[in-house]
Amino acid sequence: MLTGTASVTGKLIPIPAVCIGKEDGMKLKETLKSSPLFSRILMTNNSGLIKARNVIATVKGSSLPQEKIIVGGHLDSWDLATGAIDNGIGSFSVLDMARTFKKLQLKPKRTVEFVMFMGEEQGLLGSKAYVAAATKNKQIDQIRFMLNFDMTGDVRNFYSSAPTAKELFQSIGTVINQIDTTFNNGFSSSAGLHSDHQPFMLQGVPTGGGGGARGVNGPAGCYHADCDVFSLVTSEQGMKNTVRFVTMLLYGLGDAAAIPVKKLNDEETKEFLLKHNLKEPLELEGEWRWKD
Repeated sequence: MLTGTASVTGKLIPIPAVCIGKEDGMKLKETLKSSPLFSRILMTNNSGLIKARNVIATVKGSSLPQEKIIVGGHLDSWDLATGAIDNGIGSFSVLDMARTFKKLQLKPKRTVEFVMFMGEEQGLLGSKAYVAAATKNKQIDQIRFMLNFDMTGDVRNFYSSAPTAKELFQSIGTVINQIDTTFNNGFSSSAGLHSDHQPFMLQGVPTGGGGGARGVNGPAGCYHADCDVFSLVTSEQGMKNTVRFVTMLLYGLGDAAAIPVKKLNDEETKEFLLKHNLKEPLELEGEWRWKD
């Protein structure tokens, strides 16, 4: 369910609905075990368009500026929470990666774009708008990789939607491991939904990110709840690891002689999504565009 809408698509549902916090819901559930429960809700609700903006910082490529590596995370959080884990640690990481590029004056061959997306919790609105604009101006084919960081803490391994990225990712990881042996340099290939990589993936753009050890207690029972607070962040070093290791990955991707991963065409994208059993959830979201 997306924040403020009681739906999975971001659109308002036709019947009245109220979203409450998990703690309140569990209290009501416990009360119902011993007695009937009646409630009366008095509220005034208003729904309308507002203006929100993605925040983008760009390091232009030195020799292949038309090719682009994107790293992003969402800036907004669930409306009941302060959003320390979802997605404070992710947006912090993207911001600090940009600071690192600036501090070290890194100038890879390809353009690197640091993006904080808005409206993720309302239905990936910021990343959808970005992809729609890139598709309209024909720049979508120039995006070589999109790395997404949503609730990511203490990166020790990399992953990608494209298995063919393994050799390049692990070659970069080998260099990282020589600098810091706590980086495990594992690699996995997977595909999922419901974060800002999704609109890119649906257009065939290779996506990826990092994982491994946990620099946080995890959202656990505080996922999309008002207890998602800073005390859940338990490892300063883990947050630094995410920035350090992913910055090295970004530079490696940006400066690689060649990237052995291509953007999928429309039919290849369809087959990729079918292979990963994503047709049904995409149909429920109204995002499945293919006709069988």
